[in-house]
Amino acid sequence: MLEALKNALRNKDIRKKLLMTLLILFVFRLGCYIPVPGLLRGTFEEAITGNDFLQLMSGITGNALANGTLFALGVGPYINASIIIQLLTVGIPYLENLSKQGEEGRKKLTFFTRVLTIILAVIQSIGIIVNFALNANTNMDIAGAVGAIQANLFFDQAWLAGIYMTVVYTAGCLIVMWLGDRITEYGIGNGISMIILAGILSTGGISIWDEIVAIFTDDAIHLLNVGLFIVLAVIIFFAIVYVDLAERKIHVQYAKQVRGTKMYGGQSSDIPMKITGSGVMPLIFAFAIISFPSMIISLFVPASNPAHQGLQEWFSGSSPYWYGQVIYSVALCLLIFGFAFFYASMEFNPDDVSKQIQSNGGFIQGIRPGKPTAAYLRKINRRITLFGAIFLTLVSFVPSVLFSWAGQNLVNVFSTTGILIVVSVALEFDKQLQSQIMMKNYKGFLK
Repeated sequence: MLEALKNALRNKDIRKKLLMTLLILFVFRLGCYIPVPGLLRGTFEEAITGNDFLQLMSGITGNALANGTLFALGVGPYINASIIIQLLTVGIPYLENLSKQGEEGRKKLTFFTRVLTIILAVIQSIGIIVNFALNANTNMDIAGAVGAIQANLFFDQAWLAGIYMTVVYTAGCLIVMWLGDRITEYGIGNGISMIILAGILSTGGISIWDEIVAIFTDDAIHLLNVGLFIVLAVIIFFAIVYVDLAERKIHVQYAKQVRGTKMYGGQSSDIPMKITGSGVMPLIFAFAIISFPSMIISLFVPASNPAHQGLQEWFSGSSPYWYGQVIYSVALCLLIFGFAFFYASMEFNPDDVSKQIQSNGGFIQGIRPGKPTAAYLRKINRRITLFGAIFLTLVSFVPSVLFSWAGQNLVNVFSTTGILIVVSVALEFDKQLQSQIMMKNYKGFLK
C-alpha cells in the first residue's frame, strides 16, 4: 500500500484526488467538534455511555455522538437506509426491476435511499433527544436545565428545544452524506466508507493519545499498557487481514466450441468465494437488533421505575449475574450466525451461477452441469459461510477481551465492528488506488 501511495503522489491527477479526499475528511472532522447550543455535553455523554449500540455508533462518528456535536448522527441513518432498500429490493418486484435497469434504475434507488435517510435521521434524532437528553439525570448545577438540555435558552420550552436539535442533527446527517458523495465523485474510494474509517481512526487516535499523555502525568504503567496494546493490535489486524483476503476458488473449465471458421472456449477460470463475503453487515445488524429493546425500554419505561435498570442490564450485556451475560452472548452469537447466512444467500445464488456456467459451455470437473452443479456450489457456500460466521463471532468477543489486558481505557479504542471496517475499507482503498494508477499508466501509453 505504501508503494501504491508513492506511485500515486507522482501523478498530478491522482495527487489532486488524494488532496481533495483529505480536505473533505478534514471538513468532516471539523464538523465533529462544532457544538450544538443548548446541549450539556457532560450530561449527554454520561447518558449515552450506558448503551452499547450508541457507543458503537459514537465510535464510528469519531465520538461526535457522545459529544452531541453537529455531526452526531454521522452516516448511521444513511447506512440503515441503504440496508433497508437493499433488503426491500429482494422482496419488492418494482425495486428489483429498478436494480436491473442500469444507471437510470440506480439513480431512482439512490433517490429513495436519500428520502429514507431523511426520515430515519428525524426518527433517530427524536429518539436520542427524548431518551438520552430530556430524560437524562442533570448532574450540573445549571438553572433551567431539563435533562441534558438548557431549556431556558428556548423560552423554558423543552419541546421547542427538541424540535430545534432534531432539525440540527438531521441537517448534520445530510451534510455528512453530501460530503461522502463529494469524495466518491472527486476523490478516491467510497465516500461513506472513508468517512466511517476517519471516524473510527480518530476515536482510536484520541484514546491512544490520552494514554500516552498519562505516561508522563500519571503512572509509568501506562507505557506498558500502550506497548501491549500495540502488540495485540498488530496480531489481531494481521489475523483479520489474513482471513479477509482468504477465498475458496472453484475451478471452472470451458469446452471448446466451433462457430463458423473460428474456435472459442477451451479456457478455464475460477469462481472466488470469500470467507467474509458479507463483510461487517451481520455484526452491525446483530448489535442493532439486540440493542433495540434497550431503546424501547428507555422510551416507555420511566427511569425512576425499578424495572428500568434491570431490563437495561439484560439487553445491554451488563447484567451483574453470570447467566445474564451468558444469555446475552448466546443471543448475540445466534443473531450473527443468522444474518451471516441471510446475507450469504442474498449475495450468492448457486442456481443463477450454475445456469450462467452451463450457458457458456462451462463445467466443474467431476460435477455434472445443471442441478448437480448448483447443489455443489450451495454446499460449498454453506461451509464457507459457517466458517465466516464463526470468525465474525470470534471477532465480536476476542478483541475486547485481549485489549482489556492493556487497560480499561484502551478496550474501546477499536470496537469489534470497527476493526473489520478499518481492514475492509483500507483494502478497498488500496485496490481503487492501484486501479487509478493503472488507468493513468494506460492512458499515458496510448498517448
